[in-house]
Amino acid sequence: MRMKNIVLAVFILLGQDAFSQHHTHPFYMEGKFKVILDTDMGNDIDDALALDMLYKYADQRKVNLLAIMNNKQSDYSTRFIDLMSTWYGYKKIPIGRIEKGVFINDYVDYSKNMVEYNDTTKLYKYSIERHDELLEAHELYRKILAKQKDQSVVVISVGFSTNLARLLQSNPDKHSPLSGLELVARKVKYLSVMAGSFGERKRAEFNVIHDRPAAQYVMANWPTGIVLSPFEVGTSVIYPATTIEQDFDWTANHPLVDAYKKYRSFPYNRPTWDLTSVYYVVEQEENLLNISKSGTLKVDDEGFTHFSEQTNGKHYVLSITTDNAKLLQRYFIDLIKQKPKRYHN
Repeated sequence: MRMKNIVLAVFILLGQDAFSQHHTHPFYMEGKFKVILDTDMGNDIDDALALDMLYKYADQRKVNLLAIMNNKQSDYSTRFIDLMSTWYGYKKIPIGRIEKGVFINDYVDYSKNMVEYNDTTKLYKYSIERHDELLEAHELYRKILAKQKDQSVVVISVGFSTNLARLLQSNPDKHSPLSGLELVARKVKYLSVMAGSFGERKRAEFNVIHDRPAAQYVMANWPTGIVLSPFEVGTSVIYPATTIEQDFDWTANHPLVDAYKKYRSFPYNRPTWDLTSVYYVVEQEENLLNISKSGTLKVDDEGFTHFSEQTNGKHYVLSITTDNAKLLQRYFIDLIKQKPKRYHN
């Protein structure tokens, strides 16, 4: 009987520890905080869904969206981001472009499809006249970060690491006397990134392999904490086509809905990879994602991601249970189907 009581006590203690780990946010921030999104807009529809979430969080005064950085080599991407920001009522949010970044021409680009569609229909407006004159993302990072309070910004990266590597490698300039590494260390609280794979069937994940040197550099040199949401988390939470079909009939034209339909043959369901990295940043209290103990992330020369626990490590990896995946799916649907603030009656 005594042995059974000891086993039960250990079980309870382990359960309490797991519960505590689940709800502990290693980079907890009070109140409304500042966010920069770095996205390969146009490669997969989850980028547009993630951006919709940030507009909704801005509507709710949970975040101040400081900037949206494009890390895909495409003028269509920046134009589509501008179209989205204008429609949602956030036309003043600066957009960073990229030069000589990752270029993918054998992939469906819904941002290109949307821009060409809009050039014909004129359904949506732009707020920027010359998208080719936008600041490059790494310079815009420097300009914005230099003006922020120390440890006040969260960077969310849901695409290639090109901009982040260039920022870290940047030199002092008119915006700040600090190097890029020093500027990030002073101004950024942590990096939330969608990348990598740790499942039974590991893979050289899309965001990593298309600019592997940049991903390696960022993982090795980013001076603050990193929270990584891997491929398996987003694959566990599916965004259903039924909500696109049924939940947006309050408006004749919606850029997210149009983009969704111009990405793949509709109807289709899609994983929520990028949404999970946004969600973890904002919903700190009742978060449905589990987080690992601290450790170190590395990217090898084949593009595979590795994680090893270390007591003083500053990297973390997210995971999710089957039950919580269902709850998170419901959360994403309920948030994204909401009318933007500017369209409330």
